[in-house]
Amino acid sequence: MLRAAVLRAAAFDETIKWTNLVFLANGPCILIRAEEHRVLLGFWRGKRLREIEPRIKASGKYELGNLVMTAETVVDPAMVERLAAEAYRLNFELGNPSTRT
Repeated sequence: MLRAAVLRAAAFDETIKWTNLVFLANGPCILIRAEEHRVLLGFWRGKRLREIEPRIKASGKYELGNLVMTAETVVDPAMVERLAAEAYRLNFELGNPSTRT
């Protein structure tokens, strides 16, 4: 469901990096990481997305943010699509998040 919602949101390039699904749009944008007891939906500009989804937790010293999901977590595909569309827009407005000046 997560992958399908992300791909519906915008024209991402999709790859596997660090054993995770990574979606690229003017640099890295979104990551889906499946672990044994949880799934992480990570955003390179996640701190900027917390108004859309307050459950996104800051991660690291840059703009990274993750939505941590377990079997009990309720996730609306439309919300994931909205987050992905905004993450895509931010990467094109602000530039590649992996190049810091």
